[in-house]
Amino acid sequence: MLDTGILAFAFIGLIAFASQWLAWRVKLPAILFLLASGLIIGPVMGVFDPNKLFGDLLFPLISLSVAIILFEGSLTLDLKEIRTQRKVVQRLITVGAAVTWVVIAATVHFLFDLSWELSILFGAVTVVTGPTVIVPMLRTVRPNADIGNILRWEGILIDPLGALLVVVVYEFIVAQGQSEGVMSGFLAFIEIIASGTFFGLAAGWLLGFILKRHWVPEYLENMATLTLVFISFSVANMLAHESGLLAVTLMGMWLANQKDIRIGEILNFKEHLTVLLISGLFIILAARLTLDELIALGWLPLILLGVMQFIARPLSVWLSAIGSTLTWQEKTLLSWISPRGIVAAAVSALFAIKLEQSGATDAQILVPLTFSVILGTVVLQSATSRPLARWLGVAEPPPNGFLIVGANSVSRAIGKELTKNGVQVLLTDSNWDNIRAARMDGLKTFYGNPVSEYAEQRLDLTGIGKLLGISPERSINTVAGMRYGNEFGQHNVFAMRTSIDARLTDKHIDGEEHRGQYLFADHLTYSKFSSLLSQGAELHSTGLTSEFTYDDFSNQNGKEAIPLFAVTPDGKVITCLIGKSFEPEAGWKIISLFRPPLVAATS
Repeated sequence: MLDTGILAFAFIGLIAFASQWLAWRVKLPAILFLLASGLIIGPVMGVFDPNKLFGDLLFPLISLSVAIILFEGSLTLDLKEIRTQRKVVQRLITVGAAVTWVVIAATVHFLFDLSWELSILFGAVTVVTGPTVIVPMLRTVRPNADIGNILRWEGILIDPLGALLVVVVYEFIVAQGQSEGVMSGFLAFIEIIASGTFFGLAAGWLLGFILKRHWVPEYLENMATLTLVFISFSVANMLAHESGLLAVTLMGMWLANQKDIRIGEILNFKEHLTVLLISGLFIILAARLTLDELIALGWLPLILLGVMQFIARPLSVWLSAIGSTLTWQEKTLLSWISPRGIVAAAVSALFAIKLEQSGATDAQILVPLTFSVILGTVVLQSATSRPLARWLGVAEPPPNGFLIVGANSVSRAIGKELTKNGVQVLLTDSNWDNIRAARMDGLKTFYGNPVSEYAEQRLDLTGIGKLLGISPERSINTVAGMRYGNEFGQHNVFAMRTSIDARLTDKHIDGEEHRGQYLFADHLTYSKFSSLLSQGAELHSTGLTSEFTYDDFSNQNGKEAIPLFAVTPDGKVITCLIGKSFEPEAGWKIISLFRPPLVAATS
């Protein structure tokens, strides 16, 4: 029995890490393994009892954890992104969310004989999907770009909006419980909303004011942010009971929509903290369940899952897609994928505890019912979405595109020539000038670090299956190679040698399993490639035939043309590698770097 604090925390940390690592390896949502771990050590084996271990600290621990999770989620809610996304996304998070809410609330009310208040609250809880569940599923399913973008942005935007909806619904229920009559309940509700709104916006403005004037050194910005989150949460709760979650949600939204405030470092810190809190919190919440609670639900959760899967979600999607260019196949897959995630679990557990403490005995069903929905949606959709996408014909073909690390002049030249040959490329860089230049060239880009948690949730890898490390910083290429080696396979990770690499001996150079296979020719380092481009060198494609073979090409151009890639008739790209044979065949195209004297002849 884990009844000592130090041993319990160490054990939870070990299980959380193992669950997250296993999820990363098999490319499935971590929530599956966290849920299974919590159920095994809690209700199944009985070796971990959170109520006994934490006692009176359990409620404030969950409250503060949920506050941080909601704050981090709301930091990603830039209102400009809502306006710039396609109409179907906007409708999914408004009309679609409302339809899902109503259908689920009505189903739960009649199916489980819950009060309308609790049914409406549960409906609001299960509106939320979230990127922590959607993104790993998209990596496995690999639907086409339209479907992938819609699901990804729906998950990002509905996460904080759905949580805000839950907070508002709960606070209206609390307001009614704290007063007599509908009018008094409404006034109490207004008081809670006013308190949360005021302190949330005030805290957001204050933190922004401090950050803009650099009153706090960079290494203390995260500490200052976390402190203000706790202060706004606790002060709002003190003045108006249960208004703290609304306050921290609005605080994050305020910061996310300020143009002159850099929140990248704060968001990175909060993302790491949120992963830690989510992992531990989910294990604790799952361990609180009892076998009796799960057994008492019987077969009714399967009926609820069927309603959600075959009525609520399809109705939401088809109404939201009215007037769009989506085909019926795309709408069908969108209607199938909508897994519930960690925010739903955490929020339901928090409000269930609060409602039970206020005397609402029926609230105890919220947690096991929410966990049943999470488990059902994630398992069912993870197992069936890929075959369904293939059957509908909306799954991406084998990914032949390139994720190019760096948007410098070399990356842009390679990206443009690959694009001309029908090869998909995505350039990523943290240098805005490079990104802007790439966009001016018509290339698809991602502004940010490709190995950040931000990229983990927002980097669209649809159609991408290979990595080109073309950053002049060798460490960036190596880290990216380590990160995407498991994603794409080590044989699909490549890097260009830098000048430093060329000078290093074998005992000092990074291993190929980390940085990838070296590109092109032994003498062609990044600096040399960039220098040749500045002198007028250009990339061109040359078709091979049975009359004009690769040997003829080599004899004609000699050392003045450096082969880089070969593109087969079916669009597969063969990369020229140092120390490896390169033998293009008839019907293929060769992409080569032509030195300045040959540029005019090939133009």
